[in-house]
Amino acid sequence: MFEIAEYIGIIAFSISGFFVAIRNKLDLLGILISTFLTALGGGIIRDISLDKTPFTFTHNYPASIVLSIMLIMILFKFHKRNSIENRAFFIVSDSIGLISFSISGAIIAIEASLNLTGVLVISFITAVGGGITRDVIINEVPFIFKTGFYGTVALLMGLGIYALHTLDITSPLYVLILFTIGVMLRVVAYYKKWSIPLN
Repeated sequence: MFEIAEYIGIIAFSISGFFVAIRNKLDLLGILISTFLTALGGGIIRDISLDKTPFTFTHNYPASIVLSIMLIMILFKFHKRNSIENRAFFIVSDSIGLISFSISGAIIAIEASLNLTGVLVISFITAVGGGITRDVIINEVPFIFKTGFYGTVALLMGLGIYALHTLDITSPLYVLILFTIGVMLRVVAYYKKWSIPLN
């Protein structure tokens, strides 16, 4: 389940990172860095936090997927489309990436025998770490700090995986149900502009 979630997250966040780079009018190197950081940065931070060699550094497919997605996006001239970040394709791909990495991070944390706090932290880092790093490098306020529900969904997914593990029902079916709920929740939260109020 970890590898399936990782595959889906890498593909989805590669698309998301590409769109962010285009919005900021980066050159080819900038697009490459933005795409790589968004897709792989969170996983690298996660593995370093767990004192492991990053998965990306020991397997060839993560980088291959990122490069392939980037080339496909350029080939089909997505970089010449206006306001693409507000379109459904971007929102859904970003939501899928967020949920997939939240789940894969939680699974890795549970395999490392971490408690609930550890699972939530690792799930959160895996989901948003790459995006935060990307935004800092391109001199933007990280997206997660501008919308309260983005990181909240990541934490809810980590909590959901921990609950499934505690109840001993971590089957592909239940994880798929949790994944679907998470994506729907994120998409609805975006369009309804949900946030966590200060008061």
